[in-house]
Amino acid sequence: MFDITSSKLLILGIVALLVIGPKDLPALLRTIGKYMGIIKRQAAEFRAQFDEAMRESELQELKKSVESVQQEAEASMREATASVEKQLADARQDVDAAMQDKPATDPIGFSGDVPPAAVADNSAAASTEAMTGLNGASHPAEAATSAPGEAANVLPAESTRPTEKSGA
Repeated sequence: MFDITSSKLLILGIVALLVIGPKDLPALLRTIGKYMGIIKRQAAEFRAQFDEAMRESELQELKKSVESVQQEAEASMREATASVEKQLADARQDVDAAMQDKPATDPIGFSGDVPPAAVADNSAAASTEAMTGLNGASHPAEAATSAPGEAANVLPAESTRPTEKSGA
């Protein structure tokens, strides 16, 4: 700020001593020091207020950036939700179209190449195989007693005999 060297200060002190005099010089220096302290405190307070204003403006900018990121995230979520809903709607339309293409009387989905009697015979054979178990026994109780060292797969006991209705 001011280019004051020690030689200039010495010259200034000699001039002040001659002009003011040795009796009033200490009081003058105390007054100058007091006012310099007041000026420094005012400068520090101004600097603190300025720094606080800068922090507030930075916080406002940060808040704006966070809000913009939040808005972008919400827009992205809305876009993703719309995309998923569109894909689900397309899938529903595909399933509905596929369900409308098949005849309503055929829930299993046979194309008509196999006669219904053959299907009934195949399902009866499959249920008989399931009833016999792994070792070929005709009843689950026989499968359990067939091999002493082997673990037997026992199916729930179902009656293979036809049931008669009472009163008929």
